[in-house]
Amino acid sequence: MIARSGREVSRIEGFSDAVFGFALTLLVVSLEVPESFDDLKEIFFGFLPFGLMFALICWIWYEHYAFFRKYDAEDPLTITLNCVLLFLVLFFVYPLKFVFSNVIKAVMGGPIIFRDMSDGDNRMLLWVYSAGFVGMMLVLTLLYWNVYRKRVQLGLTPEEAFDARMGARTHLVSVGVGLLSIVMALTVPTRLIGFAGAIYALQGPLHWRNGVLIARARARAFPSSRPAPR
Repeated sequence: MIARSGREVSRIEGFSDAVFGFALTLLVVSLEVPESFDDLKEIFFGFLPFGLMFALICWIWYEHYAFFRKYDAEDPLTITLNCVLLFLVLFFVYPLKFVFSNVIKAVMGGPIIFRDMSDGDNRMLLWVYSAGFVGMMLVLTLLYWNVYRKRVQLGLTPEEAFDARMGARTHLVSVGVGLLSIVMALTVPTRLIGFAGAIYALQGPLHWRNGVLIARARARAFPSSRPAPR
C-alpha cells in the first residue's frame, strides 16, 4: 500500500474539497442583508442553524478526509461512491437547513413553519432528512467496506485491514440510528413525531460504546501496538 503521509492531494480529494467548499458557500449566499429589525431577528434565529449545518458539513468532510488520507483507493467503485456522497451533501444543504432552522425557532419561541404543515408533510420532512443522513453514512460505510474487500490488492497490513472493517462498522451505527428515525417518522403518533428527530441524541452514547469495544478488540488483536508504559 502506498504511504499516505506527506503525499500530494489526489484529484479525487481536490475535486471533493471544491464541492464541500461550494456547499458551505450555498449556506452563506442564502443569507440576505437585513432591511428591518424583523429581518435582523430572522438572521439571529438563523445563526445557530447555520452553525449546525456548518458543523455537519465539516464532520462529513473530516470523515471523507480521514478515509482518503488513510487509504490509497481510486478504483471505479470508490470514485462512484465519492460522487454519490458529494451529490447528497449538495442536495441536502437547503432541506437540512430548513429543518434545523425550525427546530431552533421552536426552542427560541419564534414562528414555526412546522405548525402550518400537514401531518403527512411533517412526517415526510423528517424521513427525508433521515434518508439523506442514512445515504451519506451508508456511502462512508461502503467506502470502508470496499477497501476491506480489496485489502490484499491494496497491500493493507492486518492493522490497516482492521481499521477498514471497524470504519465500516462505526458508520453502520449511524446508519442504524437514521433508519430508526425513518421508522419512527412513518409510524409514531403525530404527538410523538418529534422523537423521530430527538433519536439522533443516541449517536453520542452509541459511538462512545462502539469506540470502547473497538479499542478493546484492537488491544486483543494487536497487543504489540499498545503504547509502552512510562
